[in-house]
Amino acid sequence: MEMQQFHYDNKIVKNFIYATILWGVVGMTVGLMIAYLFVFPNYMEGISWLSFGRLRPLHTNAVIFAFVGNAMFAGIYYSLQRLLKARMASDLLSKINFWGWQLIIVAAAITLPLGYTSSKEYAELEWPIDIAIALVWVVFGVNMIWTILKRRQRHLYVAIWFYIATFVTVAVLHIFNSLELPVTTLKSYSVYAGVQDALVQWWYGHNAVAFFLTTPFLGLMYYYVPKAANRPVYSYRLSIVHFWSLIFIYIWAGPHHLLYSALPEWAQNLGVAFSVMLLMPSWGGMINGLLTLRGAWDKVRVDPVLKFMVVAITGYGMATFEGPTLSLKNVNAIAHFTDWIIAHVHVGALAWNGFLAFGMIYYLIPRLFKTKLHSIALANLHFWVGTLGIIMYALPLYVAGFTQASMWKQFNPDGTLTYGNFLETVTEIMPMYWMRAIGGTLYITGMLILVYNVIVTIKKGSKVEDELAEAPALERVTKKRTAGEGWHTWLERRPVQLTILATVAILIGGIVQIVPTIMVKSNIPTIASVKPYTPLELEGRDIYIREGCVGCHSQMIRPFRSEVERYGEYSKAGEYVYDHPFLWGSKRTGPDLHRVGGKYNDNWHFNHMYDPQAMNDKSIMPRYPWIIKNELDKSNTEAKMKVMVTLGVPYTDEEITNAQANMLAQGTKIEQSLYTDPDFVNSYEADKKYAAENGEPFVEMKNREIVALIAYLQRLGTDIKVEKATN
Repeated sequence: MEMQQFHYDNKIVKNFIYATILWGVVGMTVGLMIAYLFVFPNYMEGISWLSFGRLRPLHTNAVIFAFVGNAMFAGIYYSLQRLLKARMASDLLSKINFWGWQLIIVAAAITLPLGYTSSKEYAELEWPIDIAIALVWVVFGVNMIWTILKRRQRHLYVAIWFYIATFVTVAVLHIFNSLELPVTTLKSYSVYAGVQDALVQWWYGHNAVAFFLTTPFLGLMYYYVPKAANRPVYSYRLSIVHFWSLIFIYIWAGPHHLLYSALPEWAQNLGVAFSVMLLMPSWGGMINGLLTLRGAWDKVRVDPVLKFMVVAITGYGMATFEGPTLSLKNVNAIAHFTDWIIAHVHVGALAWNGFLAFGMIYYLIPRLFKTKLHSIALANLHFWVGTLGIIMYALPLYVAGFTQASMWKQFNPDGTLTYGNFLETVTEIMPMYWMRAIGGTLYITGMLILVYNVIVTIKKGSKVEDELAEAPALERVTKKRTAGEGWHTWLERRPVQLTILATVAILIGGIVQIVPTIMVKSNIPTIASVKPYTPLELEGRDIYIREGCVGCHSQMIRPFRSEVERYGEYSKAGEYVYDHPFLWGSKRTGPDLHRVGGKYNDNWHFNHMYDPQAMNDKSIMPRYPWIIKNELDKSNTEAKMKVMVTLGVPYTDEEITNAQANMLAQGTKIEQSLYTDPDFVNSYEADKKYAAENGEPFVEMKNREIVALIAYLQRLGTDIKVEKATN
């Protein structure tokens, strides 16, 4: 049989590894900055683009899409070529994939701190960047599928199944969740509203974890663990069951993020049922990974690559046991909105994704640069420092989560809340936040050890060159199953059919859950008293979104006695019909705000935004002086209202025409209410006098951002009659 010679493209792998390391340091540094903001809330005082609400989406995007994303591409480009015995089909597409992805990351790093955000978790980037993501992702997929079709290896190895499912599903998730109508170049509104938007978002959000952070890394596990251990995968049959059951079941589990919310009960229950079933395929994958190392444990003790991978797989197992547990309604009632969820997420991110990426980097760098790793001892040091960092990060947050849940739900004998002031629960867990910051410091210290080790290794090595390989050309065979050939063995040599079946498997769950919620109006009962936001309230809501307030505050009161007593009447689906996007939140660092309207006067909100610590020295909310000073941009208000009309919000032509006058009238009313505070009067008049004496422009209070934000906050929850709440 004639052998064909070709070259593997190692340079694209090298580029993605460099990007992985760079963005890993950046993403983790931003995460550490955020961790310290919990204990020093104003150490970035006055710098709007370094505030918590703007840094949090930057951190999640940098870690998920920049660090993990580049690691995924590096691992896939290296393994895919070798599994297929073929160079990537197009060097040009590989380069577009690399540089396009880096430009997207840079765009995110610029726009998110500047406040350009859709607010949808893990999908905060605005519409032009969403389009770029879709295009670059398609480039990656086309290059991968094209390479598969040009392969010299007939059967597709298990890792490639996961790569294919990743490409197909992420494309579907991203496109449907990112459907939005643009207002300006960097402003848009989700086409979905309220409950529908929440369901689509967590269909995406949960499955972004599934198909961006899990399935590609399972593919990498199936390639790199056997390679590093020099052992075959434990069970081929288990890998088949693992793959198909995982991709089919995972897509149904999104609603478990919305238990006890205004989401229809049937959708919640579907999410719970499939989340519990998800435990079996997830642990099947973990078992397959760990048992691949049977007979290789002596090597694990001395090889840092395998050490990282063992802890990564163990972290995957822990996280995928905890996920189904958290989806049980009685557990979710305790854990949701607490730091328990933050601990859960970071066990997956730091252990599973982080450690598998580190192990892969330590495996690839010496091979690409044709040298030995500079220091095994430093790699082992990184492993132990990183492991300690994970423990010190996660354990305190578990304790914090249990503490929060317990304190939020405690009652006195007379039926009143034991901890009526939400801030009491925050104060109690401050030591846990300190320990979390220390754990994060240890983890990034390990990352810096890797950076040093890799740099010295590269300097000792040779220039990365394309690698010569040879293999026989693929001979044509019958498309039909041959005698004795299993159906899956047949499928493994039919990549198009495999891709189609994987697509069908992931589409079923999404269609069953989302289509009825969007198309059947009875699933979202309307409430006659619920009206659209006024122009000023709409602008205030956009400021709320810009500042990332949803990262700390929920707008979803669950039907629990403790929450109704603390916040007011539980939330109804019909209250959110004009919310584009929804703002239910996923974490309560501060109290729920769905019924905050009318609870405090305008002066309280003004002073709270200006200096929370002046109102309570235990508060960890940062100051927002720029909102107090900034002039409200009203130039796009009419355009925003017109887009809302297109989305079904019933603004009349008259309301749009009179938007400026209505904003001025409502703003003037709020300004007048602020004059009831002597401290405000003295400060405001002094600023006005100073501006006049120095010839500087002066913005009247009724035209400032704070007034719009107050208007929005005072509107929340007032469309229906609510009970008086404690906090």
